[in-house]
Amino acid sequence: MFSTAALLCAAFLLPAQRGGGQGRGQNPQQPQEKYLIKAGKLVDVRAGRVLANQQILVEGDRISQVGAAVTAPADAKVIDLSSATVLPGLIDDHTHVLLQAHPTPTDYDEQLIKESIPYRAIRATVSARIALENGFTAIRDLETEGAMYADVDVKTAINRGVIPGPRMFVATRSLAPTGMYNPTRFSWELPNMPGGTQFVDGPDEIRKAIREEVKYGADWIKYYADGGNGPRPNFTDEESKAICDEAHRLGHKVASHAVGSAAIESALKAGVDTIEHGTGMTDELVDLLIKKNAYWCPTLYIYGRSGRGANSERNQMREKVFRSAVAKGAKIIFGTDIGGYPWTETETREFTLMVNWGMSPMQAIQSATLLGATALDQQERFGAIEAGKFADIVAVPGDPTTDIAQLEKVSFVMKGGVIYKK
Repeated sequence: MFSTAALLCAAFLLPAQRGGGQGRGQNPQQPQEKYLIKAGKLVDVRAGRVLANQQILVEGDRISQVGAAVTAPADAKVIDLSSATVLPGLIDDHTHVLLQAHPTPTDYDEQLIKESIPYRAIRATVSARIALENGFTAIRDLETEGAMYADVDVKTAINRGVIPGPRMFVATRSLAPTGMYNPTRFSWELPNMPGGTQFVDGPDEIRKAIREEVKYGADWIKYYADGGNGPRPNFTDEESKAICDEAHRLGHKVASHAVGSAAIESALKAGVDTIEHGTGMTDELVDLLIKKNAYWCPTLYIYGRSGRGANSERNQMREKVFRSAVAKGAKIIFGTDIGGYPWTETETREFTLMVNWGMSPMQAIQSATLLGATALDQQERFGAIEAGKFADIVAVPGDPTTDIAQLEKVSFVMKGGVIYKK
């Protein structure tokens, strides 16, 4: 009942806009408009170059033609972006739409204990709209932090056109062993306090939990390789491998919250697909990451914000390893952990840190477009402006390949052939 209440409220709070669906359960009401977009500059993320004076023909929810001159039907509406730079819709591979920042443990606890799941779902619809208007046409939302399967409900509402938002790939509840995740500061006499994750112990419980998450709509499986056990990994090697084996057996990828070096190593050896955060990454672990063909989602901005150790020795070491990973060609994808910090702070500030730490602007853009889509196994559907792909298109006033901060000024957003910002 909670999800129905949340979505009914959301329908009144936000104007519905119809758009293309994604993943399981396509939206049957596809847009029929035709648009001819005139792009002054177009970022070709596959070739790693910027093309001048390009045209993009959008028919329905897809791109049908791209080039210097395309043949457009007479009824196509012209969108003049000749003074802007056009690029694929951006992808944030680490978000939390059901969180509203938690600078202290108390802030986190209050959301879980004092805010109902319907209320948090309503707030999540606002977060999803903010992400879309900031240019993020797809997100991987890495767990609900105690809000059960409400991320699936938000995703469904977006796919059905009830509310505006990005294409969502969701991880539902996530996994941690007993006692290894928040809230952990309450009396043992209160055994049924809300938890931020699903607690599981041993391979059998793990496999059952993963099956349940998949049953209720999880696209990804997330687990906490560390975070509640000091520098030691949370799970045994046998348990970590059971997570990856069962998820992969069911056709789902695995994301691992892994901060310390021991947890990163454990997760990579278990077979995870992405390392989240990875503040304890080392040169040796970068080599293992590459060997295992895994992705690193470093979420730099949340650790580098003012007052959170921007100039700490640990952050300086992290910059050094990040630069090394870029030089070695490690697969680094864009992710922000927004929701862990306020949704009012745009996700695009992550780009500036990535460039300051050694990426070229083009590499940073690719991390949030083609490479981000590839991590999601969606590279045939979006991540580049190419014929046949979804018409997920954004524009900024200047050229982000020379000034990455231009991505903080998104002025046009189209998702699935529907214009959400212009």
